[in-house]
Amino acid sequence: MPASPTTSEASRQSAAPGVNALSERLVARLVDEAARLAVAITRTADGTVVVDAGVDARGSIDAGVLIARICMGGLGRVAVRSNFDAAPLWPTMIDVQTSSPVLACLGSQYAGWSLSATKEQTGGKKFFSLGSGPARALAVKEPLFAELGYRDHHDRAALVLEVDRLPPQIVIDKVLHDCGLAPDRLTLVVTPTQSVAGTVQVVARVVEVALHKVHVLGVPLDEVVEGAGSAPLPPPAPDGIQAMGRTNDAILYGGRVHLTVKHDEVARSLADTLPAANSRDYGRPFADIFTSFNFDFYQIDPALFAPAEVWVSSLESGATYHGGRIESALLQDQWGGKTVAP
Repeated sequence: MPASPTTSEASRQSAAPGVNALSERLVARLVDEAARLAVAITRTADGTVVVDAGVDARGSIDAGVLIARICMGGLGRVAVRSNFDAAPLWPTMIDVQTSSPVLACLGSQYAGWSLSATKEQTGGKKFFSLGSGPARALAVKEPLFAELGYRDHHDRAALVLEVDRLPPQIVIDKVLHDCGLAPDRLTLVVTPTQSVAGTVQVVARVVEVALHKVHVLGVPLDEVVEGAGSAPLPPPAPDGIQAMGRTNDAILYGGRVHLTVKHDEVARSLADTLPAANSRDYGRPFADIFTSFNFDFYQIDPALFAPAEVWVSSLESGATYHGGRIESALLQDQWGGKTVAP
């Protein structure tokens, strides 16, 4: 089983400002600059803020970057980079960096909180979404938090929902209850994957995907002390399955990650076992894989969910080990980018 952080590490995390406090100014900026970011702000009767970043509102790349930073609990940098060098992988890239990779990626960014409601509860259509972001560390509904040895205690929080409609009141009430918050102290951000902002915030999970794979592999999480990565930003597809396929392909076949770990043996092992190419399902577009398993994520080989290419540096020896590869042709075939004849 993966080891929890050491006692000293857990104490350091508890003493430091929590992920909700660190991300609070980013949430305020998202709301205050809603017009510029092309997001829409509504409030429930009780004062809960709901940010539409792609359901009815257009959203934007800038909004997606800010939402990704919120997802990381204010502990990560996210930036858009133009890439027009000779034979680029893709013209627009997302870069991510964090010096608190475990807390930023697993304690905040990871989409691990399942929120659902039946059609009877909603009075219409059933609702399901995965929640990510700093509010997870208040609710601590996932076993992962026991391993992390971390819980936040702030009186204000934000949660990002990857779904194509605004949440019903029953789901909002559940989040408020589980987080122990007053209604006007919660902000919910809704980012459909087939929206511009939704595409950005999913691709910005390239380092988080690597950290989750480290966890799945059973490596002690406190081994990882730095994380950085990049992945191409595709245009969103109007179809939900294709949009999800593009964002996954960006990481599985185009994502690059550089981790720094404590020990040489861990660095060497991760360079070999971490890349997505270790999966039996590797090599096909993700939308095709998902469809072939009757839209059941749990039938897909978990080893697939990893970046395409990794570098892992060891603090113990100073050596860096490399593994995996980019599949440029697969991405070009899926996303286009072909030259149009005059």
